[in-house]
Amino acid sequence: MSFSDAAHFWNERFDNEEFIFGKEPNEYLVQQSKIFIKPGSQVLCIADGEGRNGVWLAKQGMSVTGFDVSSVALAKAKQFAKDNRVEVSYSLSDSDSFDWQSERYDAVVAIFIQFADPQMRARIFQQILQTLKPGGIFILQGYTPKQLEYKTGGPSLIDHLYTEEMIRVLAKDFEILDLCCYEKELSEGARHSGMSALLGLTAKKC
Repeated sequence: MSFSDAAHFWNERFDNEEFIFGKEPNEYLVQQSKIFIKPGSQVLCIADGEGRNGVWLAKQGMSVTGFDVSSVALAKAKQFAKDNRVEVSYSLSDSDSFDWQSERYDAVVAIFIQFADPQMRARIFQQILQTLKPGGIFILQGYTPKQLEYKTGGPSLIDHLYTEEMIRVLAKDFEILDLCCYEKELSEGARHSGMSALLGLTAKKC
């Protein structure tokens, strides 16, 4: 999908008064960041959408950068940050056009970035490795193939979903701190609601 196609798709989806993924941060992100990310850290949020995760991280004292392909989502995210009296540096970008500066961030957060096909996913893992400082933390949350049975969010294409084996291969250059597949009731806005089949990864750049 080209940048303009992706922008059009996500702009239509986000063009709604409600926050389609809710205003609360992702639960796995909250749990892992409290253990592994210190206040004051430089954190990058990939495809941060309406800002629920980036704004929460900024409220914890992080210096947050985020990007998204949707200008509609970013307008909501910027207002959400303002309403919460925090600053997040947002840019309109997709993962291929973002400026992945070398060894720039203490942590990178990728929550439900399952728009990525296998080729893009491999590129993103390499871009994350490049942009993290040595010892930097990578937190990922996504759906597993069992999610196709639940139909409570996420893509309908199986090659966009995560298996533990796939993630181990993609994260081979990281030290894996946590890797879990589990099922849990999610309540993250209208788009992620109900019993869900999830994968969580926390890894460190060696």
